[in-house]
Amino acid sequence: MHSTVQILFWCSIVGLGYIYAGYPLLMAGLAHCIPLRRQRQPTRKSVSIVIAAHNEARRLPDKIRSLLAMHGADQIVEILIGSDGSTDNTYEALSLIGDPRVRGIRFAERRGKPAVLNELIPQCRGEIVLLTDARQEFHAAFLTECLANFADETVGVVSGELVLKTSASTTTAGEGIGLYWKYEKFLRKAESRFRGVPGATGACYAIRRELFQPIPEVTILDDVAIPMTIINQGYRCVFEPQAIAYDVPSTSPQQEAIRKRRTIAGAAQLVRLYPAWIWPWRNRLWFEFVSHKLLRLVSPVLLIIAATANIALVNTPPYAVLLAIQFSFYVMAIAGWFAQSHGRRSKLFGPALMFLTLNLTTAVALWDAWRSRYRVTWTKAA
Repeated sequence: MHSTVQILFWCSIVGLGYIYAGYPLLMAGLAHCIPLRRQRQPTRKSVSIVIAAHNEARRLPDKIRSLLAMHGADQIVEILIGSDGSTDNTYEALSLIGDPRVRGIRFAERRGKPAVLNELIPQCRGEIVLLTDARQEFHAAFLTECLANFADETVGVVSGELVLKTSASTTTAGEGIGLYWKYEKFLRKAESRFRGVPGATGACYAIRRELFQPIPEVTILDDVAIPMTIINQGYRCVFEPQAIAYDVPSTSPQQEAIRKRRTIAGAAQLVRLYPAWIWPWRNRLWFEFVSHKLLRLVSPVLLIIAATANIALVNTPPYAVLLAIQFSFYVMAIAGWFAQSHGRRSKLFGPALMFLTLNLTTAVALWDAWRSRYRVTWTKAA
């Protein structure tokens, strides 16, 4: 019995180590030793931009003006705005733009972003379709940096880089979220340099129009489903760090938990929608997809096993020390929660708070997925 508990403890520790450190380091090593060459040069391909919007009358005029001010904006042949059941004047606000390339399509019933994309992308005239949201701000060079990757005919999807702005008002939760996002981008860069990324950044990615395949309207993660369907047609999804979009991090762990709960439930949902992707002979990026998207779903279980097994082994050296390390980490997370609740900023406790919140959210999201409690429409923060 004692040896069984030891095996459970070390298997859980190794599993957690692989998920959060081993796989990213492996990808970085492979990217360094076996980099996949790709052609990257300026291209004059025509571009359509698609935005699915719900009650975005306030943001859309500034967003569209910024898109039309990007370098290479003369390659934009149209901007299609799908007003997804909006109850404000989202559709009417488009008349303020004064550019004939901007076209609004009104949908009376709110069905969610995948349904809007399924309707609008086949209508696009551009060779490349840029998918974005109403909120994020683009760097002026975003378009040219993104399009340069499509000079390589093996590239079917290009994901931009989302940069989270921080300021003196950034909270403890914001510090943790910012660090996590830097970690995530490190991983995506390594995957891109090796074989490709199993997904894109939903607020800023582009695809070859002719490769688009409609996705189920219940899909939560269109930014994984659309790129993966293109990848499995024989093309690559690459990450372009010079194609930058800006956003602000969530201001509280609760707000971030809502977002991550939906995202994680969406990752589990993909297995139901695309069961073939779990088989290596049916998924060109099987190793990356499983390691990056799916193994994180078992992280809460591994944490529970590690803690309970460690408690059972506390009287056996060196497990008392290991338990103390685990306990200290959770204390740091709780300290981060207290700092957050009192409006204080802590770079020290933010990462621990983010990690614990992420895993608690994962557990709840898996329960949502088990009961098929998916909601495709997104309720945005005020």
